This record gives sequence, C-alpha cells and structure tokens, in this order.
Amino acid sequence: MAPPPPADTIFACATAPGRAGIAVIRISGPRAFAAVEALGAPKPPARRLTRARFRDPESGELVDDGLVAIFPAPHSYTGEDMTELQVHGSRAVIDALLAILGRQPGLRMAEPGEFTRRAFENGKLDLTEAEAVADLVAAETAAQRRQALKQLSGELRDLYEGWRERLLRGLAHLEAAIDFPDEGLPSNIAREVVRTAGELAGEVSRHLADNRRGERLRDGLSVAILGPPNAGKSSLLNALARREAAITSATAGTTRDVIEVHLDLGGYPAILADTAGLRDPGDAIEAEGVRRARARAAEADLKLMVLDATRPDEAGPVLRALVDRDTLVVANKIDLVTSERAAAWTDAVGPAPALRISVKTGAGLDALLARLTDELARRFDATGAPLITRARHRAALEECLAALLRYDPAALPELGAEDLRLAARALGRITGRVDVEDLLDIIFRDFCIGK
Repeated sequence: MAPPPPADTIFACATAPGRAGIAVIRISGPRAFAAVEALGAPKPPARRLTRARFRDPESGELVDDGLVAIFPAPHSYTGEDMTELQVHGSRAVIDALLAILGRQPGLRMAEPGEFTRRAFENGKLDLTEAEAVADLVAAETAAQRRQALKQLSGELRDLYEGWRERLLRGLAHLEAAIDFPDEGLPSNIAREVVRTAGELAGEVSRHLADNRRGERLRDGLSVAILGPPNAGKSSLLNALARREAAITSATAGTTRDVIEVHLDLGGYPAILADTAGLRDPGDAIEAEGVRRARARAAEADLKLMVLDATRPDEAGPVLRALVDRDTLVVANKIDLVTSERAAAWTDAVGPAPALRISVKTGAGLDALLARLTDELARRFDATGAPLITRARHRAALEECLAALLRYDPAALPELGAEDLRLAARALGRITGRVDVEDLLDIIFRDFCIGK
C-alpha cells in the first residue's frame, strides 16, 4: 500500500460487519468536516457528540438519525481533521452512508490500516505503538490485551529510544574526538564510550534472552497432547475445548493427523494439539501420524502425556523418554480403577505425581485446568521490562547487538563510530525513527478496514 496523497480524505466503517445496535464510520482528511455538512448535518462543536439526521444530498431522503463528533487537527487519532458518525448498525444504513460518502469529491474508501498509518506518519504514534493497536484489535485473551496495552502506552518505545539516545550520545562524543583531536577534549571520552557500549550490549543481550515470551503470547503457547492409542487424548481435547473438535472412537489409531484447538485458559492463549497414538504403526498412514506426533512433541512448549489408568503396562520406556520438566503426566479413566491401583504406577512416570482424571465423569478436570493455567502463567510472566513482541523487533535487536559486540576501542576510531552508528540505526528502525519506508506496507497491510 503506497502512502496516500496528502489531499485524500478517507472513510471506512470502523466496526465489524453484521447487524448491531451501533456502527461507527470514520472520516479523516481535509474534507472530513465538509462530508458531515454534505449529509445535511450542521457542523457540531469540536469533540462533542451531537445528534444529527443524515440525508442523501441528491434525493433529500432521510438515511438515519444518529450522532456525530468532529476532531480538528492535530488533536485527533490520525493527526488530521477527523469525523466519526455513530449510526444504527444495519447493513442498509451503513451501505447507504458509505455510498453517499463515496460519491463526494475528494473522498475514497480507506485501505486496511490506513487510519493508523496516517497516525504514524503524522507523529501521533511510533511503529511499536501502531503494532500494539493491531495486537489490541486482535487480542483474544486477557494476557494478550494486557501486553498490547503495555506496548501501546509506549513502554517498548521508551526502552528502545532510551538505548538509542545513549548510543547517539556516545557516538557524538567519539566523533568529536575524531574531528577535533586538538581541541583539548576530556581524556576519558574513549573510556566512557567503551563503558556505554559494553553496558548496552549486556542490556540488549538480556532483553533478547526472554525465551520469546512476547511473541509466544501473541500466537499462543503450544501444548501437545501425547500418549498411547485409546488413552483418551481426543476426549480430553474435546473436554477442554467444550466441543467435539476431534473424532473419538474405541478403535485404536483413529487420530491420524494433528488436530489443533485455540483456547483461552485463565486469560492466557494456548494451542492444544491432539496427536496420533504413540505405538508401532500398523500402516504407512499411521506411521506418518506417529512421526508428526513426535515432531509436535519436540516443538511443544508444554506436553500433556495422557495414560490409561487401566493399562499401566503402556507407561514403558518409549513413553517415559518423552517425559521431561515441561510435561504434565495425566492418568485418565480413574473411574475404572481403585485409587490404590492408580497410585501404584502413575506417581513414578514423571518428575511429579500424575494428575488423575476421568474425562467421562469430569473428575479431576478442574484440577488439570488449574495446573495448566499455572504453567501458562509461569511461562508468560510479563512483569518487569516490556517483552519483544514481533520477529522484526528481534531481528533489529540482534543486528544492534552484533554491531555493539563488533565495537573495538583498539581499532581505528572511525570503524568504532560506524559500529555505534549501525547499532543506533537498528534501534531506530524498530520505532520508525529511521529508514523504515520499505517496512510500512508490511506492517500495516494486516490491519482491519477502518483502523
């Protein structure tokens, strides 16, 4: 999406399609206020929601009775003159108003993300805040919402801009020593630059060593459900999802492929994957299912090893080899055995006692959900410094760290200055301070229409 011409006025419905009580239509650009008057509504006072009757300027027909607010530049979301219409959310009303706006000279339908892109281009948001807007719109869990709001408040920007300012200050001192060697500058400039570069390298390195928590929080933690055939893996997936997401059958080997379900567990996003039963496969298709199950186990952030409490002999070396500190062992079908029989073997399968459940009766499922939520909360702990949320942030930070680690005070000062300059430029690309024009289409193309 190329940057829009400055004279364009854009409009779009900012609320989701479908029948609703209220819909919001946004208009931004130099003709945003004229568009209201063309609809037959008088221009209201700034930033005050006012009742208005909207008419078709060609026929005079009443289209809707709603509300309008105007936001003069630069005190608006986009930094331009901006209007918001609050109308009844029927398809007929929205289509009629959008058609009328589209007929007005100088107005056109907005591209996805164009309102937020204009906010960035007009200095209302930096790139990390613009990305946080997209994350907030897409948030499905409380944890995702909290992370997006922290980023939208500028925490990530403040961290990166603080590092960049320190780098630029050290770079300025180093270049002064290069350009004016005979001006009697302080003798400790080189030592201060070395100290700054070393401190920043350590801080950036620690920031990168976050186990990708921010990115995983945006996408969801991967949880693989493993175990032998007919242990109840698919039934457990259905119980946690509260719907028939996977086919269940008494026939062994029913699950051949990986089945995924996205869940909100205690406010944290998780992707539960039901996998094929782990055993010696009977045919090529089942063998591929077992291979995919093992691959998913290797990639998972957390594993649920589901065992049949009535068949303790299945908890053999092959399955035990998959149990590690990121595995919760679950003994299903405890309604079919005595607690003493279950305790005789399930406590020895993993590093902690197995969670005993019955998917059929619901026994133990609340405890399992509570344990899963605790595990997610521990992995998604977002206290302290803001988290890296996107791959492009991580790539720029790695580039910055590489430049800092290359900095050698014993080399020519001009080479050292170039390393510091590259490190600062990498940080500036994250917030949009430098050299980001080629990134803008990629960043904003995934926004929804009207945002």
